[in-house]
Amino acid sequence: MDYFFYGIQADVKLFLLFPLLCAIFRLIFIKVYQPYPSLEGHWKAVCKCFEYGFWWGMDFNAYVFLASMLLVSIPSIFFDFFRQYGLELRLFIGCAYGGILYAAFVGKMIFYYHFHDTFNYLLHMGKHAEKHNLLDVFFHQHHGVWILLGYIPYLIFLTVFCWLFQQLPSLLYPSFSAVGEQYVFNVLIFFGSIVGFYWVRFGGTLKHRNKPEWDTIPSIVKEDAFLARACIDDLIALKWVRRKPLAEELQQNDEELQMSVRQLLPVESCWKVDENPLKYFKHVAQGAVINKPSQIFFIVGESVPQWALDPLYSRLHVLDATKKWIQDPHTAYLKNFLPAGNISRPSIVSLMSGIYDAQLELNEMESFWKGELLTSFAGQIKKLGYRTIYWYGGNASNGNFNHFAKAQGFDEVRSATEFCGGNAPRTWVGVYDHVFLEKAAELMKKIKEPTFHFVYTTSNHGPYKIPDKVLGVDTDDMLKDTEVDIREDQERRKALSTASYADHAVQKFIADMQEVYPDALFVYTGDHSALYGNFANSSLVPRDYMYRELYCTPLMMHHREITQGLFGGTTIGTHLNIMPTVLEMIAPKGFEYYSLYPSLTERQPEGLVTPKQWLTIEELGEVASGLVEKIKESDMEGTGKFKPEDTGWQEKASNVTSLTVWIMRHSSACLRENSK
Repeated sequence: MDYFFYGIQADVKLFLLFPLLCAIFRLIFIKVYQPYPSLEGHWKAVCKCFEYGFWWGMDFNAYVFLASMLLVSIPSIFFDFFRQYGLELRLFIGCAYGGILYAAFVGKMIFYYHFHDTFNYLLHMGKHAEKHNLLDVFFHQHHGVWILLGYIPYLIFLTVFCWLFQQLPSLLYPSFSAVGEQYVFNVLIFFGSIVGFYWVRFGGTLKHRNKPEWDTIPSIVKEDAFLARACIDDLIALKWVRRKPLAEELQQNDEELQMSVRQLLPVESCWKVDENPLKYFKHVAQGAVINKPSQIFFIVGESVPQWALDPLYSRLHVLDATKKWIQDPHTAYLKNFLPAGNISRPSIVSLMSGIYDAQLELNEMESFWKGELLTSFAGQIKKLGYRTIYWYGGNASNGNFNHFAKAQGFDEVRSATEFCGGNAPRTWVGVYDHVFLEKAAELMKKIKEPTFHFVYTTSNHGPYKIPDKVLGVDTDDMLKDTEVDIREDQERRKALSTASYADHAVQKFIADMQEVYPDALFVYTGDHSALYGNFANSSLVPRDYMYRELYCTPLMMHHREITQGLFGGTTIGTHLNIMPTVLEMIAPKGFEYYSLYPSLTERQPEGLVTPKQWLTIEELGEVASGLVEKIKESDMEGTGKFKPEDTGWQEKASNVTSLTVWIMRHSSACLRENSK
């Protein structure tokens, strides 16, 4: 049994070489492509880059240990062949993995040379490219013959160092007085090896959720776009690309995109392809509806669904604070309302930029950190004399919103993880809502100039880990009118109490701000819907979810001069209707602005589309399935899904994505247009 003990140590020695090799590749990448005259003043960030990259790279490097253990050490217990040739087999495993690392590194160096980025969605485009052109670029522009020949000295070097690492001293197998002791020791070594593998692979933790990811890159590194990319090991970057399929619209050539974009533009437009298409979405304000508010609070709550406000779910009492606010005679409420995305980031990006992100991650693209879109919310409201601040309940460097938000018109980006202090209680997403909003309110009260506040909360997000004493919700009382399958289900209780906590935190914030700024305009919506509690086919809802429950979030607007009838006959809307609605409420007559959709105070198109859904006054459709449902409030019966008579909505939804892809592909021209 000592074979396995010594074998495990040999596996560890083999594995140790590859984090070092990845660090060398990272060093070469930084040396070749660093955008600074020197690294002076960047050393702290560089060190953090190497530290974080080391642990992140373990997501792949740890498998060298596992492969060696499974293919050599365990078989060596039973077969002489693996004992006799264990060294050679490990050298082969090391060279095979090292060869893959070399290919990935060379590929990344070439890719960065052309696209100024690590591996991204453009790799998917390679399968549509002329292969002989790619080979021509590789062999002639990048000296492909020398790169391939470089494998020879590289593999020799790798073999030598793998062998040297194998010669490192090993711990001696202990002697035991009893067979039982030996058995227990061997079992502990085996299971310890498995635990150790997962601990290393998850970046020094046994919790998968805590493993290194893009969102958790230290702020000091992520503030630097180049070093943030240098953190990413090459195989990690390739994994991202593989995991994210290329959108159909990204596969279109420019001619196909042009046709799609033209279908979105006003009939009278004469778009030339070298022009910014967004300039054809110009609107002229009809004149202010209310007196110019001193402060505008645009609040986006994490996971605020419309269904929780419907009478069917009233027994849950989950959004009671917001329900009370809706009853205020100065609150306008729209209940058939689609978010810009089904998850958080596409919605936030869309709300900031005024175009649909369509899960293309504009926020991660460096070109969108350098210029403002014509349709940006903050950029346009600044023209009315407002200072603009983005308040985020987490760390705004996650998702590079510290860069993206500023590029799209925000004067300041404030992260709760910074202004609430390092000891502020937080979930894995951000600081507890009540702490974040209370501290933000303190800072906002000191602001005297007209300001637009974009406030985004985080706490209402799974896994629901906020302690019950912090939530301060009497869940038994809240759910007293429900059946036992709802009332005693612990996961449902936690999710609902968290949602109720977040709801009260937001409404307390609104009340506090209204007291200080009685003339303020408040706009409140969710980033997307959420199914916390999962009530489909339960005693509460004996059916599957309706599309409206799956996708719709509410919109509420409050000001002392508006009424519940603000939206008139408008019954449908999307996130991209919010910005023009705010501008039409406060802008003087003749003010020009840019928006894909009109204000909710004006007549809406026959239907509204997002990249994932479409909405008419009668139906809500899902792009993925092509099915629709009749729109109605949640009830016990629900509504059936069916094929629509008008099948053009899917194409329209695709067209809005094509517009975004066009802007991505021609970002320099589109962003430059707004700087004039």
